[in-house]
Amino acid sequence: MGQKVLIIGAVALGPKVACRLRRLDPSAHVTLIDRDNLISYGGCGIPYYVGGDVADLEGLYSTSSHAIRDDRFFETVKGVNVLSQTEVTDIDRKGKTVSVRNRATGEEKTLEYDKLVLATGANPVVPPIPGADLPGVSVVANLHNAKEIKEKISKGQVESAVVIGGGAIGVEMAEALADLWGVETTLVEMMEHLLPTAIGPDMGLIVKNHMEEHDVRILLGESVTQIVGTPETGVEGVKTNKRDIPCQLVVLAVGVRPNAVLAAKAGLAIGPHGGILVDNTLRTSDPNIFAGGDCIELTHFISGQKVPMAFGSLANREGRVIGTNIAGGNAQFKGSVGAFCLKAFEMGVASAGLTVAQAKDAGFDPVHAVVVQADRAHFYPTNQLMYMKLIADKTTRKVLGVEAVGHNGDAVKARVDAVSAVLPFGPDVSDITALEVTYAPPFASAMDIVNNAGNALDNILKGKNKPIDVADFLKLFDEAKAHVLDVRGKPESQPFVERFGDRWVNIPQDQLAARISEINGNGNGSGQLCLICDTGPRSYEAQCLLASHGITDTVNIQGGYGMLKKSAPDFNNPA
Repeated sequence: MGQKVLIIGAVALGPKVACRLRRLDPSAHVTLIDRDNLISYGGCGIPYYVGGDVADLEGLYSTSSHAIRDDRFFETVKGVNVLSQTEVTDIDRKGKTVSVRNRATGEEKTLEYDKLVLATGANPVVPPIPGADLPGVSVVANLHNAKEIKEKISKGQVESAVVIGGGAIGVEMAEALADLWGVETTLVEMMEHLLPTAIGPDMGLIVKNHMEEHDVRILLGESVTQIVGTPETGVEGVKTNKRDIPCQLVVLAVGVRPNAVLAAKAGLAIGPHGGILVDNTLRTSDPNIFAGGDCIELTHFISGQKVPMAFGSLANREGRVIGTNIAGGNAQFKGSVGAFCLKAFEMGVASAGLTVAQAKDAGFDPVHAVVVQADRAHFYPTNQLMYMKLIADKTTRKVLGVEAVGHNGDAVKARVDAVSAVLPFGPDVSDITALEVTYAPPFASAMDIVNNAGNALDNILKGKNKPIDVADFLKLFDEAKAHVLDVRGKPESQPFVERFGDRWVNIPQDQLAARISEINGNGNGSGQLCLICDTGPRSYEAQCLLASHGITDTVNIQGGYGMLKKSAPDFNNPA
């Protein structure tokens, strides 16, 4: 007789475990238990359903061959028993049983197991804001939330909305509301930049500006203090620490926490962030209980710390590992680099590893390079500029993270994926400079942006390239503590020369060697000499040339005019 396997949770990880196990061990008696009536759906697709990219809700819980993944599907096609609308109330580890209650009928019973899998996911964080329980306030946790939000908008009940939280779900929901429905949308984030756990302030600023171009109002460094309304009228507005915002819909997207209540109650080991602790086989502290998905803590390959990682892609891969191991295998899931991507209107965003701030918190001494380059060959007509940051430890040269944004989202994802794949192996910066990636003009340059990011960071670490970030440059320039040497051609430089006078000097690169005598460092009282070109390479070459003539007090603006234009539209287009 086959072993009895109970799986608590039937959204992402649970169904993957069940199907993998049944393929390897057809004699296993597998039961999926979930408190909802909708199971095995793509939760990450919710913003795209709300925004109209996915036409029907069923699209999120159907297969690629359009079969609906419901109880009957799993029972007849996969040979898996399903108890939906059923809540697990207790785990008896000694007796190897779980107590369950049918949420529709109230019927209670006890189920035996040989192996138990916890796939309980994560719960959305509902901040303690007065009014958070009003009608018209919604989290984005399941398909019922998605349906309610979309129905409310489609009925014309929402003219304006506020999204609280500037993480991935907040950004995606803001796009969904503004893009398809034309809802006047405001996104409020208490941190100083968007996507703060995934990218740094420089890349976050590019995303912010892009979203504002699409009429999403972004309020950073601001916190919501009250949601205004009544139980009868619903939401009427939001108060922040700086202003009042009228609205009829509030979306709470401030993050999630591992749902480890059952595990903790059963005495399983819990990690520092409230998630279930597992080993490399995804076993918990009880060898008969496995866990995976959003409810666990994984080892971050770069920091070495145990952290929750709420990604559907990880849950599916973990599910395969658990299914294999219950069937008698010894598959390993050793950790993650937190590879991440999303779409914000026409812009793709991706990252892996640690941000600069996270690297500092983890005890590293991070140094970074920012490069701007066409994502295809510069002569190929569909090329778009990509903005990439590579981060490494100053002492060891170990690569710590990568971030990229650009208008060809597939190209952005491909570059970050290339670096992400080697991050678990502790690559040196030189490994990125030599990383072999494919080349053809419709897809990439002969010297890919990934390699050039490595080259730029290698030069910085060796002291050849002395950089300054755009944000730091803008601050110095605004305080009259910097002046600029622009090595672009006259047509590109002339508007800035006319606007800023002797604070913005233009000497094209092909004339620089003959006009070295005209260059002043800090000695003329104009502050730091900052070098700029279109995207960075020519100004780096100018820095090397100046250094060979004894002019060493210069800094190279990272990403050049391309980064400056994306980061500070008002600087480039004065009113």
